Amino acid sequence: MNTTELPKQLLEVICCPMDKADLKYDKTAQTLTCKKCKYVYPIIDGIPDLRPPEMIEAEKSKSSQQSK
Repeated sequence: MNTTELPKQLLEVICCPMDKADLKYDKTAQTLTCKKCKYVYPIIDGIPDLRPPEMIEAEKSKSSQQSK
């Protein structure tokens, strides 16, 4: 598991794209969790994936259908 730490300056400016609330950083799990809507955004190779939940789920669904 990659436990790259996100820069403090980045954590001060990014927010949930859905409701603009603050995000809680979990270095061990490599996630950002919205303090308001509780959605968990993954951090992949040190890059936060802040796409709306529908987009992430649609991509997962598409990938699972292609692998069948």
